[in-house]
Amino acid sequence: TQLLGGQRRPRSFWTFEYYQAFFDVDTHQVLERIKGSVTPLPGKNFVRHRLRNNPDLYGPFWICATLVFALAVSGNLSHLTEKRVSPTYHYSPQFHNVTIAATLIYCYAWLVPLALWGFLRWRQSHGAGTYSFLETVCVYGYSLSAYIPTAVLWLIPATWLQWLLLAVAALLSASVLALTFWPLVRADGRATALAVVAAVVSLHTLLAVGC
Repeated sequence: TQLLGGQRRPRSFWTFEYYQAFFDVDTHQVLERIKGSVTPLPGKNFVRHRLRNNPDLYGPFWICATLVFALAVSGNLSHLTEKRVSPTYHYSPQFHNVTIAATLIYCYAWLVPLALWGFLRWRQSHGAGTYSFLETVCVYGYSLSAYIPTAVLWLIPATWLQWLLLAVAALLSASVLALTFWPLVRADGRATALAVVAAVVSLHTLLAVGC
């Protein structure tokens, strides 16, 4: 009756079905969203062309988890490569790197989208648009996928190459974020729009440097 009538009762916050909708995505969709998060194309809005009113938390959760362990493992191996020439050096795994990386990545992936979503909701009366909180988190989660291969390639002991890879990853993913949120804030005035986009890109770059 609910299906024929076009109505569905909302799921309770305490039920498994409520959270199941956040992970209703297949492998093809995840791969397409990862591809879209590192290919900034003018006129291709990530939310409109990739999410299509079906944001998920599956991709962002596993992208963050993969990045955390990639950073921790790469950090340990880089430290070993750097210090192994010393005859007095005794290697011991730096497990605290996992904690530091997890705190940095997950706080960024949740708190920054929350702040941006709240700001856009506040500026709606001035003409700014907004996405749902889930869509905002989804965009930020997928934008971190560019840092995963970069973290692995940081094992190459060449400082100039490490910074070059960092710049490329940050530029690609930050460009996708800018193209995604620019249409929402441009109606709020050029100064506000530029300030918001500059803040988004700056925070994304700071995360890269922190990594």
